[in-house]
Amino acid sequence: MKILISALEPSANLHLKSILENSQNLEVSGIFDKSLGNATFSSNDFNVMGIFSIIPKIRKAQKIISELVKMAENVDKILLIDSPAFNLPLAKKIKKRFPQKEIIYYILPKVWAWKKGRIKDIEKYIDIQISIFPFEKEYFPNSQYFGNPILDEVTEFRNEVIKNGVISFLAGSRKNEIKNLMPIFRKLAKHFDKNILVIPPHIENFDIYGDISDFEISRDTSESLLKSEFAYICSGTATLESAIIGTPFALLYKTNPIEFFIGRKLVKLKYVGLANIIFEKLGVQTEFHQEFLQNFSIQDLLNSYKNSDSLKFLENSQKIRKILNGKPNIEIAKILIK
Repeated sequence: MKILISALEPSANLHLKSILENSQNLEVSGIFDKSLGNATFSSNDFNVMGIFSIIPKIRKAQKIISELVKMAENVDKILLIDSPAFNLPLAKKIKKRFPQKEIIYYILPKVWAWKKGRIKDIEKYIDIQISIFPFEKEYFPNSQYFGNPILDEVTEFRNEVIKNGVISFLAGSRKNEIKNLMPIFRKLAKHFDKNILVIPPHIENFDIYGDISDFEISRDTSESLLKSEFAYICSGTATLESAIIGTPFALLYKTNPIEFFIGRKLVKLKYVGLANIIFEKLGVQTEFHQEFLQNFSIQDLLNSYKNSDSLKFLENSQKIRKILNGKPNIEIAKILIK
């Protein structure tokens, strides 16, 4: 079975790895992390975040989309993971040129946050829609939900409160995120004795982090969170991972002031963190974790640690595991080889 894949995000490639491990006799091509196979294009070329950092990549993206459309002629199925700004135009061009090709979209666009117009494109160009949150059926009535992929990948969970003084710091996976958060993390680390800085496996050059002498370096997110009393985490998938594992944390987000202003105007959500969004959408009357967006002080962040209710966090962690339980990567592997 020949599969054309488009997986740009580090998190998308993490899910893709699990899918491929549960598949046999697949010949894959396209854009993904080169550690996973014979990628035609490397996903690392798109490791950007923010309006201004994306602009220089647009022309390159258009060229790659044209190449992927040509490649679609010689494959059996197309698997698109997340990244709607790239994958929806790709799906549209493939479907118009090869209408009989089956297109599978995994991790549907977050239309519950913004750009609800993408719902029409998903319905028109995507044959199999796979969501990762149970409340998304409201927006994509033809979608299938098999659970959240993090529960395919996280196998150990905390079942008791830990008070060991170990603090994990996760600055994200993109250069802009890291540059914005590391000065804050260095100041925070001065207040703790045991600091772990989690650096994603795909990042080979540590220079972007600056001075990391106050940190122990880890390359394993789950392992670090499991042994930490508390964590400070950049907004993104890692916040949901920490929520599922049961490690109390505070979400941090900081970017260019203009980008933040535009983002706040476009995104109409009360929360940024996925665990908080899930609880709100499903009517759970509690905030899962604290969020610090753009303007906050070091003392604010220290207070979030000091005032954290670890026992309540464990209870909420058990709730969200039940909500998201499933094995989607195994189910997607079955769809690919069918």
